Amino acid sequence: MGGIFGVCLKNECVMDLFFGTDYHSHLGTRLGGMAVFDGQRFNRQIHHIEKSPFRTKFEPDIPEMKGNTGIGCISDSNPQPIILYSKIGMFALVTVGRINNKKLLCEQLISGENVHFAELSRDKINDSELVASLICRKNTVAEGIAFAQSMIEGSMTMLVCADDGIYAARDKLGRTPLSIGKKKENEGYCISFESFAFINLGYAPCYELGPGEVVFVNSDKIKTVIPPGKKMRICSFLWTYYGYPTSGYEGVIVEEMRYRCGRSIADQDKNSGANYNPDYVAGVPDSGTAHAIGYASQSGIPFARPLIKYTPTWPRSFIPHDQSIREQIAHMKLVPANSLIKNKKLLFIDDSIVRGTQMSRLIDFIYACDVKELHIRLACPPILYNCKYLNFSRQNSEKDLISRRAIDEIKGKSGDCDIAEFSDCTSKPYKNMVEFLRKKLNLTSLAFHSLDGLLASIGIDKCTLCTYCWNGYE
Repeated sequence: MGGIFGVCLKNECVMDLFFGTDYHSHLGTRLGGMAVFDGQRFNRQIHHIEKSPFRTKFEPDIPEMKGNTGIGCISDSNPQPIILYSKIGMFALVTVGRINNKKLLCEQLISGENVHFAELSRDKINDSELVASLICRKNTVAEGIAFAQSMIEGSMTMLVCADDGIYAARDKLGRTPLSIGKKKENEGYCISFESFAFINLGYAPCYELGPGEVVFVNSDKIKTVIPPGKKMRICSFLWTYYGYPTSGYEGVIVEEMRYRCGRSIADQDKNSGANYNPDYVAGVPDSGTAHAIGYASQSGIPFARPLIKYTPTWPRSFIPHDQSIREQIAHMKLVPANSLIKNKKLLFIDDSIVRGTQMSRLIDFIYACDVKELHIRLACPPILYNCKYLNFSRQNSEKDLISRRAIDEIKGKSGDCDIAEFSDCTSKPYKNMVEFLRKKLNLTSLAFHSLDGLLASIGIDKCTLCTYCWNGYE
């Protein structure tokens, strides 16, 4: 994934840009970047932040960065911001999203006006440079953004620092969010992927871009350049997993949604006739915790924290590219409270299960602490399809998904099945898959949240939500 942040102030913007960008570090910590415009030139800094936090890397740069307008990003793949001098002027750009027709677009640009692309992302063409090249095909930044959005298959949200302000563009179907905050005493504005990122900086929420909308922001005003579209498919995983608890999207606060989600799972268990009577309900830190609080409040089963996350030094486990390192970090950062585990019946709630590797290690870890019974609940349905709109997971193939591997083994025993059957929680194939996974993971019980329950927990029109990874619907 990644996150982006921009600032337009009447005074120096660097400190707000620094803290606002840092507040997006939960979305990925491979690369960080900031660019500030002082009215004549850009000052840009990009650092690798896998081994050191964003703040540590960029703190020495702050005294050298001066300007009233700036953009920053956290990125898992592309060094950015990109800065270009072009026929439409000088501009800086940050993006978050995914380009599925990247090879075709590059070939078209190279055979046309583009003579080359720089090797900025190891052996790959930088997504932001490709977007910048598309923008430069037109005569103005606004026209260029519209052209780029029309050409890109996938999802692309961007901030373009140009014309003494920032063009903020949300992706065509609003799969990722973009919010604007207003600084107190009319000092200016900021634009942020995460709405919580500007609250402690003295900004008040004032506008949330619609799908495909483009606005121009400077220190004095917000001006609509392209109005929002009518169709939206915002990513449901924002609330379930990778959104920050205090952020809100489309008026729905993440933490509150997770409480509702946990209560819904508890009702689902009750309606299914489940009678396990665990001693405690617990969340797998961090995102599972709020779901577990909701489950406990609805079920009356006490909430406990038998696993505590050690936060001072361990980064998020999905960040390193090496799978073995991710697994090691996932193991090291959770410390057990043994008396809350030994000889206890525990029900843990996690946000999701993707490959199953971390879950398997977690289960082995809990059993090693002499748990009596172990029940797992997942806050979302089984993931059956790799996301093709956002880069929030690193799977290269759907065969990496534990649910698809389970289906392959089941199909080998019972003949071919339509994958769609496994997304229907009332179907026999679905129930066979869940039981297969329960046995494979060596659990007392296993259940996934129903898609209807998840969508109801979010609480907005389900037609505006993307559910592709669960049911393949675009």
